[in-house]
Amino acid sequence: METDLDRTDCEILDILQKDARLSNKELAARVGLAPSSCLARVQRLRADGVLKGAHAEVDPGALGIALQALIAVQLRQHSRAQVKAFWKHVLGLPEVLAVYHVAGAADFQVHVAVRDAHHLRDLALDAFTTRIEVAHIQTSLIFEWVKKPGLPNFRG
Repeated sequence: METDLDRTDCEILDILQKDARLSNKELAARVGLAPSSCLARVQRLRADGVLKGAHAEVDPGALGIALQALIAVQLRQHSRAQVKAFWKHVLGLPEVLAVYHVAGAADFQVHVAVRDAHHLRDLALDAFTTRIEVAHIQTSLIFEWVKKPGLPNFRG
């Protein structure tokens, strides 16, 4: 369900995606609205499900996470039951940062964060290859990554 957004709504979204800690007063000044009007728009965006939350970025190294990887997972059978079982399992793993159900040779791409290579090996062997629905995995180490803040603004 797409929500009708005007240029000001898009500007609010763009600014909040870059810095969700801004006060309403600061946000209102940046988009040229009265604080009460700005607050009403932000509340509407939340109520409509466009704004889903605010997040803190944490340094993985500060938590002892020295290695990240993408694990491509191919299921034995791409049935609804196996997809659902795999989703449930993988989302329960503390090492999992993100899961993508994809088209192509793999059925899933799973982004994981671990302490070291031994932890990654154990995770792959214990949490992936032992699953009955998993036919094959392929692990790719992530050397560097950058997450751009926010979604692209195609409307504003």
